[in-house]
Amino acid sequence: MKAKDKVALETLRNIKKVFLEAKTAPGANDTLSDADALKIIQKLTKQGKDAATIYIEQGRQDLADEELAQVKVTEAYLPKQMTPEELEAALKEIIAETGAAGDKDMGKVMGVASKKLAGLAEGRAISAKVKELLG
Repeated sequence: MKAKDKVALETLRNIKKVFLEAKTAPGANDTLSDADALKIIQKLTKQGKDAATIYIEQGRQDLADEELAQVKVTEAYLPKQMTPEELEAALKEIIAETGAAGDKDMGKVMGVASKKLAGLAEGRAISAKVKELLG
């Protein structure tokens, strides 16, 4: 607020609203774990990127710029994403660990990879790389 950064203020207020909704959801017991908070921020980041893509396709660059500015704010609160090389190395290790041989074992690898690499890489990137490595 003091910095007069309207985009950051709006974005953080939205994140706070979603956190409060998650805390008061049935079964949440008025708590929100760090892992759940991280998932929420990742989800909001992904939604912002997807919305920006749609706006660009529809020729609304002004709205896309707003979304991307908000995404930039949320990404500051996420752990550093893995590089494609780091992701490939981690997935090769997981494939060796699970003993996966072909496309039929993709589910097995994805289950382990999704848990181990949560927050470090986007699910879409993990899936594409696993498909490439097993294919």
